[in-house]
Amino acid sequence: MPPADEKIGDLGLLQGSGNSTVKVRNLTRGTWLGDRVEIARTSRERRRGLLGRQELPEGCGLWIAPCEGIHTFSMRFPIDVIFLDRHRRVLSLRTELHPGRIAVCLRAHSVLELPAGTIGRSQTRVGDQLEFLD
Repeated sequence: MPPADEKIGDLGLLQGSGNSTVKVRNLTRGTWLGDRVEIARTSRERRRGLLGRQELPEGCGLWIAPCEGIHTFSMRFPIDVIFLDRHRRVLSLRTELHPGRIAVCLRAHSVLELPAGTIGRSQTRVGDQLEFLD
């Protein structure tokens, strides 16, 4: 994955300034989770999520904030799910969440949806610190 350019704060990301995609790095493990992670900024984008897509290629993903839970109804592929607090610390993980499932973490501020297998490849664990970069 290419080196990151600039660290970006939640406020700018979620209010629509800056890029519509970010790079996500696990600072704790020194690994990358994605370099083309889309940001669901609006209510409509958060509700739609990944629905209607045929696949989620490696390096891609969706960051949904605010969000405490997601579902995979009507999806065509499994995903990895990372629940984050306001400081982007990992609260909970769900690997290979298959279509027709629900995942919830009531303490979460946001959710990162990634291709199945990303959590294992990046060695991400509960308590890890993630960083979102422009």
